[in-house]
Amino acid sequence: MRLAVQGLRGVSAPPRVDTPVISNSETVYISSLALLKMLRYGRAGLLLFLRFGDVFAMPQSGTDVSAEAVDPVFQTKMMDMRRQTGRPETVIGWYHSHPGFGCWLSSVNINTQQSFKQLTSRAVAVVIDPIQSVKGKPRQTTSNLGRLNKPSIQALIHGLNRHYYSILINYRKTHLEENMLMNLHKTVWTDGLTMEHFKLLAKESRERLEKMVGLADSYEKRVKENDLTKDDMKTHYVGKVNPEKHLEELGKQGIEENIVGGLDEMVDKEASFAADIDGSKPGHVEAMDED
Repeated sequence: MRLAVQGLRGVSAPPRVDTPVISNSETVYISSLALLKMLRYGRAGLLLFLRFGDVFAMPQSGTDVSAEAVDPVFQTKMMDMRRQTGRPETVIGWYHSHPGFGCWLSSVNINTQQSFKQLTSRAVAVVIDPIQSVKGKPRQTTSNLGRLNKPSIQALIHGLNRHYYSILINYRKTHLEENMLMNLHKTVWTDGLTMEHFKLLAKESRERLEKMVGLADSYEKRVKENDLTKDDMKTHYVGKVNPEKHLEELGKQGIEENIVGGLDEMVDKEASFAADIDGSKPGHVEAMDED
């Protein structure tokens, strides 16, 4: 009874310790500068570090679904150089893009995040998919705040809600910053008049013709095998390249690129060396009367 009274009075009661709880109700705010760099390098699959209001790239790029190991020497040098410019902020996480693969962490990404968690307990890992985001894929979250979307099966297979969890992401941007982000990858009418380099276009055409020659040989062999029955043809070509389909696609692509390239050359030539309305030659200047 005496111990119970002392416990009620707070004499011998142990201090209360906060237990670690999953903070999936928090929100990560990304600044406009960091978002601009993410959208710029997102399609290339580059690995970047997150800082307070900014990101900086690493000297290596990621593979199709995983990122390479983090270079601690480069990270230390980068942080020292930024401190000299008056930017003493520390790294709060890292960012990686999965163009077309979905938003989830692979086993290599999970190990990278664990190494960041050892340095900073509140480190975050941001994964974006710029291709599926344009297509209108729903955002994945396990928080009770906001709209709760069902995660994809691919994310669950790769350890979502078992090895890592997802939190909300929000963006702080003004009207001018939003217009700047909308015009980042905007297609303008002058893109159709931009000419590719002649050597690069010739190299692509030569490689395309070499592929078409090989496909033509394969298609000729397949035509000679027409004596097979329909049931045999269903199983005989399983897992093999269809030369007829690929030959048609390469031929159509080559014709379109060459026609567009020829039209671009003619338009640019006429625009650069256009004659005057009266029919005078380019660069010809008539003598002025000095009366």
